[in-house]
Amino acid sequence: MFGKLIKDKGVRDSIASASVVGLNLVSATFVGLFLGWWLDKWLGTKPWLLLAFLIFGIIAGFRNVMQEVKKIQKADARVGDDGEDGQDAGKGQGQGDDAKKS
Repeated sequence: MFGKLIKDKGVRDSIASASVVGLNLVSATFVGLFLGWWLDKWLGTKPWLLLAFLIFGIIAGFRNVMQEVKKIQKADARVGDDGEDGQDAGKGQGQGDDAKKS
């Protein structure tokens, strides 16, 4: 569906990566919350395991977000080095020749 709406593959990949970032944080938090609730119910330790696993889930979510952001930054840097993104067009005209001479 979106392949027909958004023609540029790079834009589609960026949108997909951005959506994964949010899902990572939310899903890890809920997994930690559920696991802590279930262990508390099973072991009768309310609310300590729930709080501990909620914190672990939040930490894991932020860790996943940071890894995904680093991956996106590396991909953007590769695209920027290849000159495919078009953001450098018109900037610093003539500076490319000077940089090659240095």
